[in-house]
Amino acid sequence: MRGQASILHLDLDAFFAAVEQRDKPSLRGKPVVVGGTGQRGVVATASYEARVFGVRSAMPSHEARRRCPNAAFLSGRFPVYREASGRVMAVLRELSPVIEPLSLDEAFVDLARADRVIDFTEAGLRSLVVELKRAVTEATDGLTASIGIGSSKLIAKIASEINKPDGAFIAMPGTEVELLRPMRVEVIPGVGPVTKEKLHRIGIHTVADLQQVEVDELVQVVGRAQGEGLAALAFARDDRPVEPEREAKSISVEDTFEFDLVDPRVLGEVTEAHARQVARRLRAAALFARTITIKVRLHDFTTCTRSRTLLGATDRAEIIADIARTLLAGVDTRGGVRLLGVGVAGLTDLLQEDLFAADVTELETGEADVTDRVAPTAVSRPDPAASTNWPPGADVDHDEHGAGWVWGAGRGRVTVRFEARDTPPGPVRTFRMDDPALHRRAAVGPPEPDEVPGSAVVGPSTSSGHGTDRPPENA
Repeated sequence: MRGQASILHLDLDAFFAAVEQRDKPSLRGKPVVVGGTGQRGVVATASYEARVFGVRSAMPSHEARRRCPNAAFLSGRFPVYREASGRVMAVLRELSPVIEPLSLDEAFVDLARADRVIDFTEAGLRSLVVELKRAVTEATDGLTASIGIGSSKLIAKIASEINKPDGAFIAMPGTEVELLRPMRVEVIPGVGPVTKEKLHRIGIHTVADLQQVEVDELVQVVGRAQGEGLAALAFARDDRPVEPEREAKSISVEDTFEFDLVDPRVLGEVTEAHARQVARRLRAAALFARTITIKVRLHDFTTCTRSRTLLGATDRAEIIADIARTLLAGVDTRGGVRLLGVGVAGLTDLLQEDLFAADVTELETGEADVTDRVAPTAVSRPDPAASTNWPPGADVDHDEHGAGWVWGAGRGRVTVRFEARDTPPGPVRTFRMDDPALHRRAAVGPPEPDEVPGSAVVGPSTSSGHGTDRPPENA
C-alpha cells in the first residue's frame, strides 16, 4: 500500500452494450444484451436498462430472455469494441506510460509514473478525474467510464465500483480500512462462491467480520496461503505493482454451440477456423507456440483436453489446424459436441525448427487452461440461414437504403434497421437473405471467425421487435 493515492482504475460502463447503444440510436435508453444469442449462449454484457430486470454477465441467454424478453439480444462486434478500447488505452497512455490493461474495458494506471506533475491532494485528483472522463467520452464518441483512485490496486478497483455508472471515487490514504469495513466479504479478491460459503459458516459476512478473525482461524478454514492473503487484504495491505507487460501463458479460442454438433465435417471446419484465429493472435503478439491443445465438451457435459507438444515452435495456422484435427479425431464425438476450443501454450518469441517432431500427447479430464478466451458465442445448427452469416446486430449496407444493422434473421429472410451513430432511429425493412443489394460490412477491419459469430437464427419474438415472422417489406 502506497503513501499516496496514486493507482487509478478505469472501468468502461457496460462496455459492449454501451457501444451498441452508441452506434444504434433506436437502442438508446433501452435494454440491450450482448453475447451468445442461442439457447446455450451466455451473456457477455448487459446494459443498465437490462440489469434492472436482473440480467447479468455470465448468465445463460435463455435465462436473460426470460427475465427481460423486450431486450435487444445482439451477437457482438468485437472489431468495433477493440477500436473503442484502443482509443481509451491511448488516452490513458497520454496520462502515464505505465498502464496495465485487464481486458478491453478496464485498466490500471500508475499515476506515480505519469509524464506530468500530478497533484495528489483530493482536490487535485478530482480535477484529474473530471479531465480524464471528459477525454474518454470525447475519444469514444460518447462512452462513459467509472474511475477509482487509491493507494493500491485493491482499493482503486473497489473504488471504481462505488459510484457506477459514470462515477468516480477517491480513497485517500488512511481511509482504506474504514472504507472496506461495511462491504460484503466477497468484495475481497479470491472470495468466490466456495470460499464465501466457508466464511459464512464461521460467521464472516462483511469485511469488518473478517478484520476481527485471527489469522490462524482463517487458515484452518481456507488454507494457509489463502487465509494469510485474506487477512492482509482485509486491512488493505496490497503491494502489487501496476504491470504494463503481463506475460501471456496461453492463447485459445472456443465456442459453445446452440445445438450439439455431430457432423465431422462441420467440427473440422470449426477447428480450422479456431486454429486460424489462434495463429493470427500469435503473429500479432510476435510469439510462437510449442503446444497445441483442443478442448471438447461432449453432449453429456464431459469435458476433456488433448494436447501435443512439438520439439519446435510455430505460428503457422496450417500446422496448428492439422494437429488440432488429429487430436479431435481421437475423441469420440458421435454423441455430439457442445463446446469446441483450440489453443496453444508454451509460448516463446523464438522460432524453432523440427516443427513436426511431436513427442508428447496427453489426455486430461476437466477444464482446460484458457487464458485468452472470447465470450462464449452461439453457433446454429448448419442450415441455409447459418451459411449466410447474418448474426443479430451485425453491420450491413444496402445499395439503395444505405447503412444499417441486422435486426433479425431466419426463414430465408433478414430484417434490417437502417440507421447509424449520427442519425435518428431509422426504418426497418426485410429482405431475402440472397438479395444481391444487401451486403455484410466489416465494422473495423475484416471480421474474424470468433469475433463475428456464426449466424444464430433469431426465432419469432414479437414482444422485442426482433422477430422474423413478419411479411417482407421490401423483398
